[in-house]
Amino acid sequence: MTGHRRLGIVAATATLLAAAPLSAIFAGWTWLMQCVLIVALIAGAAVLARTLRFPTWAQALSMITVWLLVLTWMFPSGEELLSLVPTPETFEHFGRLFTEAGNDTRAYAVPVPDLDGLLFVTVLGIGAVAIAVDLITVVMRRPALAGLPMLAIYSVPVAVYVDSVPVLPFIIGAAGFLWLLVADNVDRVRRFGRRFTGDGRDVDVWEPSPLAAAGRRLAVIGVAAAVLLPLAVPGLTTGLLSRLTQTGAGAGSGGFGPGNGRVNLFASLSGQLVQNSTTEMVRVTTTEQDPFYLRFGVADVVTDQGFTNRSPSGKAVAKGLPDPREDDATDVPSYQRYHATVQVTNNLNMPLAPVYSTVVDTDKLDGGWSYDPAMQVFYSNRTTTKGKKYSFDYVRSRPTPALLRTATSLGRDNPLRTEYTTVPRDDQVAKLVTKLIKGQRTDYDKTMAIYKHFSRENGFVYSLQTQTGTSGSDIATFLKNKVGFCQQYAAAMAWMARQAGVPARVAFGFTRGGTRDGDTYVLTNRNLHAWTEVYFKGFGWVPFDATPAAGVTGSSRTDWAPDVDRPTATASASSSAAAPGVNPSSGKEDVDRKGRSQIDKDPGTVGATPPDSGPSTPLWVIAAVALVVALLLVPATLRALRRRRRHHATVAPQPAVAANAGPPGSPEVTVTTETVRAREDAHAAWDELVDTMIDYRVPVDPTETPRVTAGRLVRDATLTGVPADSATLLGRAEERARYARQPLQGGELTDALGHVRKGLARSAGRRTRIAAVLLPPSVLLRWRLGMADRSARWISALGRGREAVSRFSPRRLLAGRAR
Repeated sequence: MTGHRRLGIVAATATLLAAAPLSAIFAGWTWLMQCVLIVALIAGAAVLARTLRFPTWAQALSMITVWLLVLTWMFPSGEELLSLVPTPETFEHFGRLFTEAGNDTRAYAVPVPDLDGLLFVTVLGIGAVAIAVDLITVVMRRPALAGLPMLAIYSVPVAVYVDSVPVLPFIIGAAGFLWLLVADNVDRVRRFGRRFTGDGRDVDVWEPSPLAAAGRRLAVIGVAAAVLLPLAVPGLTTGLLSRLTQTGAGAGSGGFGPGNGRVNLFASLSGQLVQNSTTEMVRVTTTEQDPFYLRFGVADVVTDQGFTNRSPSGKAVAKGLPDPREDDATDVPSYQRYHATVQVTNNLNMPLAPVYSTVVDTDKLDGGWSYDPAMQVFYSNRTTTKGKKYSFDYVRSRPTPALLRTATSLGRDNPLRTEYTTVPRDDQVAKLVTKLIKGQRTDYDKTMAIYKHFSRENGFVYSLQTQTGTSGSDIATFLKNKVGFCQQYAAAMAWMARQAGVPARVAFGFTRGGTRDGDTYVLTNRNLHAWTEVYFKGFGWVPFDATPAAGVTGSSRTDWAPDVDRPTATASASSSAAAPGVNPSSGKEDVDRKGRSQIDKDPGTVGATPPDSGPSTPLWVIAAVALVVALLLVPATLRALRRRRRHHATVAPQPAVAANAGPPGSPEVTVTTETVRAREDAHAAWDELVDTMIDYRVPVDPTETPRVTAGRLVRDATLTGVPADSATLLGRAEERARYARQPLQGGELTDALGHVRKGLARSAGRRTRIAAVLLPPSVLLRWRLGMADRSARWISALGRGREAVSRFSPRRLLAGRAR
């Protein structure tokens, strides 16, 4: 087999190895079988074309032809010639598969089942990459450039779900790429004819080539550096580094996406509901006897493709939460206050915190968490809910239908109405809504007319298997087929309410579930749910669950939105089915006090009586424990010594008072008479601030100016008052030390560092505070960088030693003696 054909087979194999990360997307292995088949046939066509000595354009044409024929055979439309030759109907079928793939990406969370649309896109892409890698490697002889299309394969699962891609698939793909590079270089050496060393000496057949050994060492070091370097670089904030060295909001086994509070709620919901296994996610205890749904997200943006959610924005929880009882504009007659405790398992990892509606106070949910008052959600850009336990107080009222009928419509120029009544034009939906609300005068009556439409009497059925249509509108298809699950019902009702001029949005969360552990509700992925929230002036956002109650475990109904499939239910029966609030009663305060006392009893805090210690502990055990404790205190001790040395450097011996260089109202600064010492002091204070940011998990970007870094620190860590002013002062001092003729310096830099450290400690979580004191990440980072530097020096020294030894040859001595 010639070198070109051998290299083509290696290129095909490397392409398949590069597709290993796709295993994180699919639940099955059908995609792999199909990809192996299409890549093997493309490689076979290339080998045959080169054996017949076809020109380059003919080789490319043969691979593209086989690629198209295999796609036609795998995904037929039924209109092909001889079941293999594509026709115009075949390409129309391919277009429909593309559309299905787009819909599936919005409807499913990873891992996804074997769906035709997604399989078609995968096989199509892998085949195209195989052709590109073959042409770049074999024809252009640029194997390094072939890494770009192979990297494109890896970028797909990373873009879809970054934390679901483990390290092993990346290593497999990297090994394939290295194999491709090695095979190309071996082919080049074989074509050259001889093996030689760097000093010009021929290498015998039995003797290993020093150049080959050096190449292998460089390859191993390169792969190791690519995997390990992100662990030591402080400026990166994504991928492996974010998972291992930062408290990022990544996705995990909970199936919710990463990043700054932004989660694809629809895809996550449907993906969890269709999972084959049941996974416990949340345990919640509340003093409310009949609670409504636990809520964590909102979708309030409508496009041609339906409802989508946007990133929340608000202020830190530590700055306080709004209380509707203090709002004079509300028409709600009375509120009841309740207390709830939530324990999130490791299976739910997302930047949105599940809570009941209208939270007025929180405990253990302030460090790094913020509140969006418009969406009424708690979110974080620095941490997730994984394994988190927190509690909160919330208020609830139960307005009657008669009270809701008194709510007047918002004016047409009202910003809230403009934002929450906008929908794309859909004539079929508009016609149906006009028919339903005909004769209804109030917003509540219009909403109820739409709500009652989703009834069993009108043919609506609950099913996780939705049906497709040909109308081009998902909502029109659902209203025609009348088959779907909670997200279809919630989105359809919200769309129709907006069409009627009533503000509406889709809410996401958990039902009450079907399992209880004493007073605790145990919620799983099967209890994830979506419902509609409608805004009434003076009452706020009021929930309506249009999904058939019989199909949802733990479903809740209220007096103002009863179960339309059970119209004869009595008032007592409907109230027992969980409403967002409970009627006041004479004994309710006793119930609340009793429930709160049960919540406050944490069995985990009650220590058991230790058993008898028996004989005295041996001295060597005490010594071993003391040694372990001393070793654990080494990072903290080094950090304290470095901080003390820097603090001592920032104290000027003879400062002279200077004019205020900052904005009006900023604290007075001092300027030393020794410019060099002043710059060194400012640099020392800035280095301490950077280490403090690393200790408290605040990302550091070395490309930013000190002023920008200080401003971002104030925003990300929600610093206020003295800590914020201190951070600004430190940034200004470093900026003046770097760029100005006269730097700032003074004893207040030490105090400023202390204020910033206290502010970061207040905004950080308990785990972060403990790590910052006992195992400072800045010290561990220096150790990692030092070890990497020493390892590089050792490898370089070993290489020089081996080279020196290899140059020594006994045969040279014998040859000299013979002369």
